[in-house]
Amino acid sequence: MSLQSHWYRRSWLTLVLTPVAWLFCALAMLRRKAYASGVLQVRQFSAPVIVVGNITVGGSGKTPLVVWLVNELREHGYRPGIVSRGYGGRASSWPQQVRPDSDPRTVGDEPVLLAQRCACPVAVGPDRAAAVEALLAHSDCDVVISDDGLQHYAMGRTLEIAVVDGVRRLGNGQCLPAGPLREPASRLQDVDFVVTNGLPGRLEYAMKLEGGQACKLSDPARCQPLEKFKGEPVHAAAGIGYPERFFGHLRRYGLQVVEHPYADHHPYAEGELRFGDEAPVLMTEKDAVKYRRYADPQHWSVPVSAQLDSRLSERLLALLEERRPRNP
Repeated sequence: MSLQSHWYRRSWLTLVLTPVAWLFCALAMLRRKAYASGVLQVRQFSAPVIVVGNITVGGSGKTPLVVWLVNELREHGYRPGIVSRGYGGRASSWPQQVRPDSDPRTVGDEPVLLAQRCACPVAVGPDRAAAVEALLAHSDCDVVISDDGLQHYAMGRTLEIAVVDGVRRLGNGQCLPAGPLREPASRLQDVDFVVTNGLPGRLEYAMKLEGGQACKLSDPARCQPLEKFKGEPVHAAAGIGYPERFFGHLRRYGLQVVEHPYADHHPYAEGELRFGDEAPVLMTEKDAVKYRRYADPQHWSVPVSAQLDSRLSERLLALLEERRPRNP
């Protein structure tokens, strides 16, 4: 049984690790206070920065929210750009500019997906502040969205949005390694908005992920409703933080799912998603970005889009306008 499986219940292992978790929480709080007090330097920027992150390890739905946010800002006259870490990318130097046809092996899978879905400037690098500076220097962006980075306090921010998994919530409520928390649960009281992927709690905004079609990897223009896959088993591959969410999504459309979970950001090899039969293979968009070069006609991608409470847009835009940097 993996350590992560203990994070969503109480067990003897989490009890043993609790003192280490207390130390982790304490160090996380001290680090944040060091940036807030000026002991550690925070870089500020000429454009507002909106951080979309979480306080837990594992997927919670940040990427679809970033796509929604880009589209929402663009509709209201902004020119958004995105920064991300580029996790898994093997570039020899950072930061890197990302295009829709960039190699995910170089810059990471999620940034390429965002460049394809959002059609806006994207910059990546482990140093988020340097990525923001590069983005602003090489584009006409007037607002920056950070995909993840809630704990990257060297990067100044204008707004913070924390995403919570509506099913797993905060697990057992403990910090690493006894639980899934990167910071104490009280951190959520300090962000500007809490968005819940699923059923929201008090003072949270609901987000629903919708995606009722699958598109052929070898011919992306060819899409069909998921219901057309009913009546036969389908293979489902998911190399994301919480694969069970993808499998459950397919089952809600009545599909008979053969599960193939992989680690988040899994680097697929050629032929890895062939399972010895002719059954369709459905995968997430993030997996499709990496596997497209190896695709057979049986491989399909299932894109999803975020639907959010309309009140979030109104309040976020008002707060952004209130806090955005003003030229002297």
